[in-house]
Amino acid sequence: MRLSKFVAILMLVSMASLAMAALNQFGVADIQKVTFNDPMKIGDVVLPKGEYKVVHAMEGENHIMLFTQQRVTSPAQARVKCQLVKLASKAERTQLLYTQEGNNKILQEITFRGDTSKHVF
Repeated sequence: MRLSKFVAILMLVSMASLAMAALNQFGVADIQKVTFNDPMKIGDVVLPKGEYKVVHAMEGENHIMLFTQQRVTSPAQARVKCQLVKLASKAERTQLLYTQEGNNKILQEITFRGDTSKHVF
């Protein structure tokens, strides 16, 4: 009896985890994580190197990405509009595409592993 309850609870937790990790209607997860090894300019903001939680949200017809620095007392943030571009297949890895201007890296697009669209800035 106890074992069957344990198995049932474990299955519910597993299914909830899978549902949370599922892609939304646009082919991207609502929440991702990314690490910048160097400062990165996104929109008008230069974010310091570090780990970031990335939230994809809709504001009317606009796709918005919110980058919030993790593991610090005063987190840096950037809010930027993006366009989604459909990929031919699911992304096999997370990939950043940026340009270099002097010492500044400027994020142009980001693709997250498992998504079927990439974010273009």
